[in-house]
Amino acid sequence: MKKNIVLIGGSTGIGREIAGELNENHNVIIASRNSGDLEKDGITHLEFDVTKDDAAALDLPESIHGLVYCPGSINLKPFKMLKPKDFEEEMNLNFLSLVKVVQALLPKLKNAEKPSLLFFSTVAVKVGMPYHTSIAAAKGAIEGFAKSLAAEYAPSFRVNVIAPSLTDTPLAEKLLSNDSKKEKMNERHPLKRVGEARDIARAAVFLLSEDSSWITGQVFGVDGGLSTLNLS
Repeated sequence: MKKNIVLIGGSTGIGREIAGELNENHNVIIASRNSGDLEKDGITHLEFDVTKDDAAALDLPESIHGLVYCPGSINLKPFKMLKPKDFEEEMNLNFLSLVKVVQALLPKLKNAEKPSLLFFSTVAVKVGMPYHTSIAAAKGAIEGFAKSLAAEYAPSFRVNVIAPSLTDTPLAEKLLSNDSKKEKMNERHPLKRVGEARDIARAAVFLLSEDSSWITGQVFGVDGGLSTLNLS
């Protein structure tokens, strides 16, 4: 029997890549505002706005074996230019909506045998970076939440986090809009390139699979070495 994997968000970018990697051997369902090109691959799409809609109302299977929360943002501004509402919006999209989704789908997760939950953070939580105050605050909340959730529900289910560095997706298009910008970003990373969606997706597939059955409560830096290596 195919396992049911639910992605909240994910019609483009990293989420779309994860869905493509999983689609052949899993029942993949994406709940997001837009369907993108999911229909051509036969991936089920449910219309859902994570900041407005109740995940409990989604037409989902009774058992969810994997849950991936994909919504995110890149709002890079100097702290002095940010208003409290900017922090509120980041927290609402990245963290508070995640909490609501997990609470709403908890009964269906409990129906599955040892499901895996996967969230996304950012390298900027571990490595202080200018202009990242709002996003790092929201993603930092996710990391703390994930570890506590993993502890509370072990061994019933697993919870892990991937913390990428800059990845070439539609969300990052302004930062990688020309060759000069991309080369500059490539050089910042020890592995001399920014991430591709498949780099993150393959790590995600591993964490959703039985191959990672002894891993929980972890934050994985999939970041070209940026969070741990200093080559200067």
